[in-house]
Amino acid sequence: MAASHTKLLNLIATVLLAITAITCILLGRWQLSRADERREIAAVIERGRHAQSINLNHVAQEQMLQAWRPAEAQGIWKPEWSLLLDNRNLEGKPGLWLATPLLLADGQAVLVLRGWFARPIGSQTSPKIQTPPGLQRVTGEIALRVPRLFELWGARENPQSSLPEVWPAHGMTLNAADQSQETAELLRLQNIDIAELSKRLKVGFLPVVLMQTDTLEDGLKRVWPEPSVDYDKNMGYAMQWFGFAAIAVIAWLVFAWRMVRRKKAV
Repeated sequence: MAASHTKLLNLIATVLLAITAITCILLGRWQLSRADERREIAAVIERGRHAQSINLNHVAQEQMLQAWRPAEAQGIWKPEWSLLLDNRNLEGKPGLWLATPLLLADGQAVLVLRGWFARPIGSQTSPKIQTPPGLQRVTGEIALRVPRLFELWGARENPQSSLPEVWPAHGMTLNAADQSQETAELLRLQNIDIAELSKRLKVGFLPVVLMQTDTLEDGLKRVWPEPSVDYDKNMGYAMQWFGFAAIAVIAWLVFAWRMVRRKKAV
């Protein structure tokens, strides 16, 4: 009876060890695939940033609109269409991004992420942001879309429909004295879809976003998030999983050898 019980336990142990080894191998392979994905992302960023700067006023082909590519545009700010993108953290601090369309000479517009400012807390007041009038030259990097945040209401029928039916009338004009805009009065959203914005404002928008990198004294910080490209970490995790798999395989072989040895002894 005791021998039968021991045999059953050994059998269960070998099965569990086999499952553990297979699981660890699969997890190691998954980490290798994640490393490959991050290598590709790093390559895309590298290609984009080393590409020649493009002028968004003269885009011959949409293929030229490459992510992370340096770009510039000349146009007129449309502060009446400015909006804030909420819950954008920088260096661990909660804040908002200011986004303003830049109207180009051909009637099209490009949405410009102008920068970050800290979310006002308690008695702090929301900052006023300078928006100069007239023709402006804006430089930055291209993003294929505004980085999205998960919305708790994202399961609704149209998760991108976040713009109000009527654009708010307040905060539409600049202070004539200093050309500043009250950010406290601007429309605040979690996410924004360029196609929806174009439809709502009845203005054709370029299918990309310009993340501004100009050095300006306007109170905004221009440090834009980048996807994680630390593939070495994934490689390290993969080696750990393969190491666990090797240990499980060795243990499985030991149990299997003992079972065979006991069987021959009987």
